[in-house]
Amino acid sequence: MRTFTVAERRARLARRHFLSRPASSVVATTGSFVGLHATDPATPYLSLWARLPGFGIEDLDAELYQQRTVLRHLAMRRTLWVVRAEDLSTVQAGASDRVAGNEERKLVGDVEKAGVAADGTRWLDTACQAVLAHLREHGPTPASQLRTALPELAGSYDPAPGKRWGGETPLSPRVLTVLGVRGEIVRGPNDGAWTTSRPRWTATADWLGARPAPVAPEQARAQLVRTWLQTFGPATLTDIKWWFGNTLTWARHALRDIGAVEVDLAGSPGYALPDDLEVEPEPEPWAALLPGLDVTTMGWFDRDWYLGEHRRQVFDTNGNGGPTAWWNGRIVGGWGQDADGRIELRLLEEIGSEGTRALQQRADALTEWLTGVRHKPRFPSPLSKRR
Repeated sequence: MRTFTVAERRARLARRHFLSRPASSVVATTGSFVGLHATDPATPYLSLWARLPGFGIEDLDAELYQQRTVLRHLAMRRTLWVVRAEDLSTVQAGASDRVAGNEERKLVGDVEKAGVAADGTRWLDTACQAVLAHLREHGPTPASQLRTALPELAGSYDPAPGKRWGGETPLSPRVLTVLGVRGEIVRGPNDGAWTTSRPRWTATADWLGARPAPVAPEQARAQLVRTWLQTFGPATLTDIKWWFGNTLTWARHALRDIGAVEVDLAGSPGYALPDDLEVEPEPEPWAALLPGLDVTTMGWFDRDWYLGEHRRQVFDTNGNGGPTAWWNGRIVGGWGQDADGRIELRLLEEIGSEGTRALQQRADALTEWLTGVRHKPRFPSPLSKRR
């Protein structure tokens, strides 16, 4: 059985996540990861900055809004991602359809429970058809305008009756969530800056020129896991189950279908592609500053091999990773901005003068790139809150 040491896994991370070597393009990088985390609007921009020399805000904007080669889509773990347009059908069948089913059931139940309609399914179908008809006639439209224009979206519910965080909440955003995760509408032009999310919704067929052809769930499952293992592997069964937000059975079937082989991960069972067992050479020393929710920081469920004892400092209590500082395959701290907007390092251990110097160079480069923009991570970690 092939054995992968921790050092070799870190070497793979360095190269395959484009941290010790540069990526080639926005689209290629996105496809290699399956998708880039986008729950925090700034994350995909900062993730690409860390991997693409010379990357600018306009580079991702061009692919999102002009070329339309990538788009934001709700998928794995009910998380918002930037995915390639050409992968939309595969992501839809392999991940989004599962999320869509859950969202629909919850919304129908809340509509009926709130007394908005006796038949929640019919109410939802009517609301969805009204949205689609409006978008086909008027083009990209903000959620606020849809809610004003369409009486079919009227209605509210209380997500937590009797709780201080409850109260009457509109149902209309959840209708758009259902349509989006079904793949019927997409987030089109953004009316906010790159650090905010104010999308105008548009029909998928209008935005992409045609609704992508569907893919069989089994085919999608195999393709997604094969792509993921090529970048993230070797990995445990739990890693795969967690990352895709599915079941252990689903993960086992995917591994069977792609012919994955069992390997040893420093005493724990893992899996790798059968043609991806070669020895990974040690990379040159490297340093990286990654944003909150970066796809590498969030890449595995079992994180001790690159996180060590720093979990409580760089992850919040819900498992969201904050901004991180990396040195040679490990998270060694985090980063934030000082009162003047400069990037400051917040290291959690001594890493020597070479590592400190390399990270400071990345911090200075990020300060220059941000050109005074203040960015606060949407899910701050304890370390990112520290002053």
